[in-house]
Formats: sequence, structure tokens, C-alpha cells
Amino acid sequence: MKTLVLLYNTSCIYEIVILNYFLKFTGKEVVFASVNGMPVTSMEGYSVNVDMALSDCSPDDLELMVVPGGNITEIDTPQVWDFLNRVNEKKQLIAGICAGVDVLEHAGILNGIVSTHSSDFDVAVSEHVITSRANGYVDFAIEVARKLDLFVGETDLQETIAFWREHKRMQ
Repeated sequence: MKTLVLLYNTSCIYEIVILNYFLKFTGKEVVFASVNGMPVTSMEGYSVNVDMALSDCSPDDLELMVVPGGNITEIDTPQVWDFLNRVNEKKQLIAGICAGVDVLEHAGILNGIVSTHSSDFDVAVSEHVITSRANGYVDFAIEVARKLDLFVGETDLQETIAFWREHKRMQ
């Protein structure tokens, strides 16, 4: 099972860097897709080669799908909504941050659940959907990692929180 990160021109890479670090550090397979399989340029100006077109990925292969924020015009489409709904039907984890949450809402994924659109939370966790405001990117990464059981016990979790959220040096 793998993580699919949906990238597009103007994706905000900073919102997903810590999450990607957690995934790679713990040995998870992460693949990057764009709608058409072509490279994208992030909001920060990074040119990113993707692994595949969205249509080349199967929801059956996923344990997590990540939708970062940015100018979502390129991905706020029926094709992407359909893919998200197929992932949702299988109850695989879906994580959206910033404007990526808008795409989840437009796909109908947020109907009937607590999200950052229906609450004042910076990060909202439901059964298999995690949403975050842009400023919640650290907690977003921690909550997704927690949901995927990436931490080796409570000590590992607390050390991660202390380092990433509280900026404490680790010995």
C-alpha cells in the first residue's frame, strides 16, 4: 500500500514537507501524481517531476491520499472528485490541507464529518479523513502519522511533538 500525493501547478509544498518526511523516514512508499502525469511547478517555484498521471493509479493500491493546498483550479474537477470518491468508498485515509480541503468538500467527502470547514479546528480528524488549515501543517503531519501508526510508542510521539511543534532540541 502506498501514499499518493496529488500535485499540481501552484501546489504548496511546504504544507506537506513534514508529512512526507515522516512517511519516507518510516519506509512508506510515496508516489507523486499530477492530473496528466506532467511535471508541475509548486507555489514556491520548485519544478517537480511526478511519478504518474492520476489515471494510472488505482485507489486499491492506496493507504493514504494527500491533497495539498494552492490554487486548486487545475485539480478541482470531476475527474479528481471521482478519484477521491473511489478512495473514500474504500475507507482509505484521505488528508487535505488548506485549499486541498476545498477539493475534498467539492467532491462530497466532507459531508457529515467534522472538518476544518465545519469547525474552528486547525486540524480535524475523523474516521478516515484529516483536514487542516495551512497554519496547521505540523499538527497535520503528526495526526496523519498517528493515524497510520508511524510512531514507535508514546515516547516517539512525544519526542516528535517536542521537536516539530515546540522546537525543542533532541539529545
